[in-house]
Amino acid sequence: MSDGYYSSKKTDDICGQRAGREAFSMSRLRCILRGLDLKTLLFLFVVLPFGICLLYVHGHKVTYFLRPLWESPPKPFHMIPHYYQENVSMESLCKLHGWKTREFPRRVFDAVLFSNEVDILTIRWKELYPYITQFVLLESNSTFSGIRKKLVFAENREKFKFIEQRLTYGVIGGRFKKGENPFVEEAYQRVALDQLLKIAGIEDDDLLIMSDVDEIPSAHSINLLRWCDDIPPVLHLQLRNYLYSFEFYIDNKSWRASVHRYQRGRTRYAHYRQTNNLLSDAGWHCSFCFRHISEFIFKMKAYSHNDRVRFAHFLNPKRIQDVICRGANLFDMLPEEYTFREIIGKIGDIPHSYSAVHLPAYLLENARKYKYLLPGNCRRESG
Repeated sequence: MSDGYYSSKKTDDICGQRAGREAFSMSRLRCILRGLDLKTLLFLFVVLPFGICLLYVHGHKVTYFLRPLWESPPKPFHMIPHYYQENVSMESLCKLHGWKTREFPRRVFDAVLFSNEVDILTIRWKELYPYITQFVLLESNSTFSGIRKKLVFAENREKFKFIEQRLTYGVIGGRFKKGENPFVEEAYQRVALDQLLKIAGIEDDDLLIMSDVDEIPSAHSINLLRWCDDIPPVLHLQLRNYLYSFEFYIDNKSWRASVHRYQRGRTRYAHYRQTNNLLSDAGWHCSFCFRHISEFIFKMKAYSHNDRVRFAHFLNPKRIQDVICRGANLFDMLPEEYTFREIIGKIGDIPHSYSAVHLPAYLLENARKYKYLLPGNCRRESG
């Protein structure tokens, strides 16, 4: 043995130095950090956590903004010019569209799935009333997302006495399957609506309007299609797109509403693209156009895209009221467009519109009752 001090206790090499077991009181992390400079520390403990948090909160915006990189725009529609003036005869209007005039008009069936949009349904049915043979409405005690709901139409049926003689009303029970994709429940209800149409007595070559309650075809558009011969068997309707009220005009890109010349065994109630034909300027789509804040909250949680409610504060009534009056997005999302130019052009709040020209007649005739839908009246009732 050498003359130096010897210990039989185990020793370890910590940060390049040999030390006894008591040296482990200094964490290994501190040893590692001795070799890191200030910039690295800032990155690890400030920049990186902040970046992760930012990505969690706004990651969907990055995804939507980069959408044009992996998704191409859909095939363009074949636009059908729409001619209308109230003093022009139906014979002339049909001729302008390249169609012949019928000796008598087709029957028209208006079929909708109903959730809770009592005011918009009233405006829709008042607009279409002169030309509809049968109003067909299906209601469920379940939302598309599986939330139990009241039968709102049944509770408010007295308000619709004006169409009672032409109403076919059906109720379907929800399946309430937790964790299921909301579009499955939606498809289930649309299949049930097919059966309700048969009960209503629809026949071949009758016109069938397929659209959500808030997608309102203009009366003169439906009158044109019922009087003209040789119209396409399936025709989508280009609607003016509004959000919250007719104060916030977005664009004219709403196209899901459609009119079909019914064919038994072939026509199926759907809400997706079914043809390339699109009739220009044929009505209005007023999305999230509710009187009460509580109705906004209900729809945000209930409809097929309820996954967009990523944070609890999205449902805060004060926030929702502020969003409505600014024309901002309830879900803090970027526009769903297919080109960078269109995305950038629509970033930010929707500009206020002060035009109440060419709106549903019943809305303007009852402007005091429905003032919340008109320019300058963004404040909502709590409900």
